Amino acid sequence: MEVIKTKIDGVVVIEPKVFADSRGYFFESYSQREFNAKVCEIEFIQDNESRSTYGVLRGLHFQKGEHAQSKLVRVVRGSVLDVAVDIRKGSPTFGQYVAVELTEDNHRQFFIPRGFAHGFSVLSEVAVFQYKCDNFYCPESEGAIAWNDPELAIDWRIPSDKAILSPKDANHPMLKDSTYLFDYNVDLYQR
Repeated sequence: MEVIKTKIDGVVVIEPKVFADSRGYFFESYSQREFNAKVCEIEFIQDNESRSTYGVLRGLHFQKGEHAQSKLVRVVRGSVLDVAVDIRKGSPTFGQYVAVELTEDNHRQFFIPRGFAHGFSVLSEVAVFQYKCDNFYCPESEGAIAWNDPELAIDWRIPSDKAILSPKDANHPMLKDSTYLFDYNVDLYQR
């Protein structure tokens, strides 16, 4: 696998080595040994999958405190724009984001460490999205920031009037109004 660094330290794109021929293709979608050696030491303990249609926008979510999560995400059908926003107070990249298109054809994966808000928009007719988490989901520890925060100015690559949001995702605070954020000086990989 090839690890591609982004403009924010710790947020990386992973390109697997794909073996293709007339029968189709094969690739190793995850190797704990290789991930630990090339990205960071981590133990994923929960896998999730969602199916969404064009225009669905999920995010920008995070888990607070001891329930914080790192995520390794990928698309197995369709195409999404995946976004990670640095919400670590004191970080030199606070409020900046990385966006990457993940598709069933490029097989890319995106690693989002703890301390980041995460979201995605569906660019294809249908998308099946999978992600690994290094901590269990805890509903009481949910946090989020507004997907359309003008200071972030994220281009979700769908018209805003076509964005399909849950009632909860339509009403999150702007980053500057968030009452809970992470501390850049705390090692967020530890549980």
